[in-house]
Amino acid sequence: MPVHIENYPRPQFVREAWHGLNGVWDFAFDDANEGETKHWYHEFPAGTQIHVPFTYETKASGIGDETFHPVVWYRRTLPPSPAGKRTILHFEGCDYIAKVWVNGQMTGTHRGGYARFSFDVTDLLDDGENVVVVRAEDFDDVQQPRGKQRWQKESFGCWYVQTTGIWKSVWLEYANEVRLDTVKMTPCLDPASLLVEWKTTAAETAAPLTLKATVTYDGILINEACVRVLAARGTFSLRLDRDDAVLWGVKMWSPEDPALYDVTFTLEEGDVAVDTVYSYFGLRDIRILNGQILLNGHAYYQRLILDQGYWADTHLTPPSEASLAADVDTIKALGFNGVRKHQKVEEEQFYYWCDVKGLLVWSEMPAPYAYGDDMADAFAKEWLEVVRMHYNHPSIVIWTPINESWGVPQVLTNRTQQHFTEAIYHLTKAFDPMRPVIVNDGWEHTVSDILTLHDYEESGAAFFVRYMQDKENILASKAAFNGGKTAVAEGFAYNGQPIIISEYGGAAYSENAKGAAWGYGNGVPDEDALIARIEDVTTAILKLPYVCGFCYTQITDVQQEVNGLLDAARNCKADASRLAAVFAKRV
Repeated sequence: MPVHIENYPRPQFVREAWHGLNGVWDFAFDDANEGETKHWYHEFPAGTQIHVPFTYETKASGIGDETFHPVVWYRRTLPPSPAGKRTILHFEGCDYIAKVWVNGQMTGTHRGGYARFSFDVTDLLDDGENVVVVRAEDFDDVQQPRGKQRWQKESFGCWYVQTTGIWKSVWLEYANEVRLDTVKMTPCLDPASLLVEWKTTAAETAAPLTLKATVTYDGILINEACVRVLAARGTFSLRLDRDDAVLWGVKMWSPEDPALYDVTFTLEEGDVAVDTVYSYFGLRDIRILNGQILLNGHAYYQRLILDQGYWADTHLTPPSEASLAADVDTIKALGFNGVRKHQKVEEEQFYYWCDVKGLLVWSEMPAPYAYGDDMADAFAKEWLEVVRMHYNHPSIVIWTPINESWGVPQVLTNRTQQHFTEAIYHLTKAFDPMRPVIVNDGWEHTVSDILTLHDYEESGAAFFVRYMQDKENILASKAAFNGGKTAVAEGFAYNGQPIIISEYGGAAYSENAKGAAWGYGNGVPDEDALIARIEDVTTAILKLPYVCGFCYTQITDVQQEVNGLLDAARNCKADASRLAAVFAKRV
């Protein structure tokens, strides 16, 4: 198992010297937007306190005010930094524009609610008490990537209470000035090897620099590479199929056997180790061939559950790392081998546990809801930040930047919006050519490696007839589905891609509401009816010979939406073994 430090926010790039800043911070609303004018970064106003990383809208924050306040401020003191080390301040997520001051001096800004950002604050620290102040500004702008956060006063449909300000972990990292900055790890099966692209902070050093990578499996040395650092960045490759390591052969990662190799990176200046980073990787291959999705060279039927990552008292923020690991366990126990993380970029600990426990992940960008220049600029920038941030996780097998034409509402016919989807596809493939990309999940596809369809038909018989008898017309966009949607946009054509039903089900069931609460289609009255509805439609999908996977909506209830297999408190609404028998069923 990889090196694991409980609650460490970045488990794929671990340094031992760090300090978490989650906990109680001073907090203030700034509805008059006067904080910068009045220099709150010097003199913070008397106000209240908040429990970071929970947003003021949540009960767990200690505030629980669900009304929209566009500007909020945070303040706390920092612990002393180790002598001789650089101090890097990390924010895993702050929605939407963050401005940061340390000891009253501007440190930096970041735009985007879902990607990590960091500042080296060393030169702003004093010998005595040090203070960090954060101003966060959010908007109800529909061109802003916002996912399932409402932009109206009240929640509606499947859009929920907004998330404002710091909503992921904040922490400090201590490292030397000369250190490893990033590593990008790309596995290859033939030959079994790992390509490493690295970057350091080094400019000029007194002694020659070398970078050493040591790969082990289950504590046994597999291979080691040592390269001279002659520039700020470089690449090298390690073979993983050594003749003297044949006890197990090459270990490939899959949900059934989530084998992970450990790798330690050591940056040495002369004979002195100036930086040590612990990481891991999975040797796995995901590709498309003849209308199938292949995992490690074999057709692999994807059985996914849609997961929006909400909790009753903490909303988008997970209550703990343990809660994320428990969700992965639950999803696997219900018969699924994968998850579609829907309209959310989760805490990185989630992807770590998917790597360790074995769960495929479709990674999705939270959506804007209108097209324009501001949307195109903000979306493209933050999406690439997300892809770069999570590239090394073997569990992530598919990128899905856009969902159901959200943000590109005229993509069916509008050539400008079609160009944008094509640009996002090629931008993603330029950075990551190894993973398939679904550029507009659900319908109205332009360029896409997989054709995905969303359909909440309640009747299995009707579902089977639609997609068996009318298959060719649907794929050619001569026949509509899901209330008039077409599979591909005008000017594009289906080209033999794999086909997945990537949203279906959504049966609403709540013991309290007795089927009256919101979901897709008619509510069901009891557990037996819920299982019967799920089995009917799932079996119909499994019988479609050309379909190579499904994604059921959804794992948990979310606020007003009660179509989860679990309620908002993570209690299963039906016997888990009966549900698992349906979703893991072979026909």
